[in-house]
Formats: sequence, structure tokens, C-alpha cells
Amino acid sequence: MSATPACPQCTLENTYADGALMICADCGFEWTAEEGVGSGVVVRDSNGNVLAAGDTVTVIKDLKVKGSSIPLKQGTLIRNIRLVEDDAEHIEGNSDKIKGLVLKTCFLKKA
Repeated sequence: MSATPACPQCTLENTYADGALMICADCGFEWTAEEGVGSGVVVRDSNGNVLAAGDTVTVIKDLKVKGSSIPLKQGTLIRNIRLVEDDAEHIEGNSDKIKGLVLKTCFLKKA
């Protein structure tokens, strides 16, 4: 077992230390030791931007909502999102008209 941690972005173990930074030789991702100790699940939008709890996101495609006759239109803002525990593909949030949404991150971009 090596003492270097796995890459938080691609989860491969081909990493090395370069001063205060850790670098992944496979994907080129750089992080500090403090960042790598975090929650472990990195939630990203459709463009690859990291999402955090409380962010505002925009819907990039018209979406049908189960249990509602009102669709989410492209450009709808979802404010104050919540991250789903141990799930990097879903977030929770509310729109102006529909409450209690669970959305896939591949249909969202950070606003």
C-alpha cells in the first residue's frame, strides 16, 4: 500500500506529491491535502463545475416532472440546492412553482 491518496476526481491511485500539492498523473487534477480529506463525493454540473450546498443552478433542457402537470422549462433557476448524501448524480431543490424536486446533475449548470 502506498501512502499517497487516490485522486478525488478520477479515483485512480496514480498520484504523487509536488510540494504542497497532490497531482494525479492520469487526469492531471491537482489538490491540497486538506481538500482531499473532505466528504469524498464531488458533485459536478453538466459543464464540470463543482456544486456545493446552497448554490443556484439553471435547468439546461425542458424536463417533465413526475407527479406534476407543470414542466421545468429551460432556464428555470433552482436556488439553494441541497446535495444528496453519497450521490454525486442527484441534487434536491425547489423551483418557484414546484417544491421538493430531485434533479440529475447532467441537466443542470451552475448559475
